[in-house]
Amino acid sequence: QVQVTESGGGLVQAGGSLRLSCAASGYAFSAYAMAWFRQAPGKEREFVAGIRWIGGIPFSADSVKDRFTISRGNAKNTVYLIMNNLQPEDTAVYYCAAKTQSFGGLSEAPSYGYWGQGTQVTVSS
Repeated sequence: QVQVTESGGGLVQAGGSLRLSCAASGYAFSAYAMAWFRQAPGKEREFVAGIRWIGGIPFSADSVKDRFTISRGNAKNTVYLIMNNLQPEDTAVYYCAAKTQSFGGLSEAPSYGYWGQGTQVTVSS
């Protein structure tokens, strides 16, 4: 059974920074790509950033690309999301997702088969 676990959320003032961590684990599990999505109250889940394990080229949504950075960890199936200059509109539950096949683009949520429970990020003004 594959488990995806996020950590690092919390409350921060506008302009502050947070680092989210995500680890996917399971017998013989090997991620093709991992990504971060977020969902604010009353809004649909949206893509934040993703990265393929081979090559490691990150891809971020236009709304965050100048402030957020996704990176692979040294451990297999581990990714981080470094968020700088956080703003109140970044308040959301942040979800980590993983997939084992190349089906679908990095930003396509339905292409991910494994999801974490989410971690709350709250930015106060």
